[in-house]
Amino acid sequence: MSNDKGFQTAVFGNGCFWCAEAIFGQLRGVESVTPGYAGGHVANPTYQQVCSDITGHAEVVKIIFDPSIITYRDLLEIFWQTHDPTTPNRQGNDIGSQYRSIILYSDEKQEQEAKALLMELEKAKTFTVPIVTEITQLDTFYPAEEYHQNYYARNQYQPYCQMVISPKVAKFKKKYQQKLN
Repeated sequence: MSNDKGFQTAVFGNGCFWCAEAIFGQLRGVESVTPGYAGGHVANPTYQQVCSDITGHAEVVKIIFDPSIITYRDLLEIFWQTHDPTTPNRQGNDIGSQYRSIILYSDEKQEQEAKALLMELEKAKTFTVPIVTEITQLDTFYPAEEYHQNYYARNQYQPYCQMVISPKVAKFKKKYQQKLN
């Protein structure tokens, strides 16, 4: 999906949306990253409802990006390398379907790119066990509550941020230094 400025949108769920926002928000060419919910069956879900595992939603991020600077494929590669796409309904100690690995495409081109890269990863045996990432069409994206927006930037010294997000961000920065702002 693109807008009048030529920006495009990608929507990914790769565990905790605080982690994903902290990572994708540092990339050159990314205009914004919004944590939210998608992939479920309840309109306007709350965080508490999503965490109850009854809405079907995943914690996701909506990434607005400039494809002349960073491509959808670049974002997909980073998506697959910054979480464990082989664990169903969990990332580390975060357990539940809201933490599942999911790509929500907005058009046929994104669907084809996601599926093609998935096949490349499987053929190359990049992961020692099967990838369980769900690839499905985006229906509706619901922004998360305000207190989830820019969570890591506002709470870097909170224990979860220190123990979970900071190490992921450090590893990401080391590997993708050339793509950072």
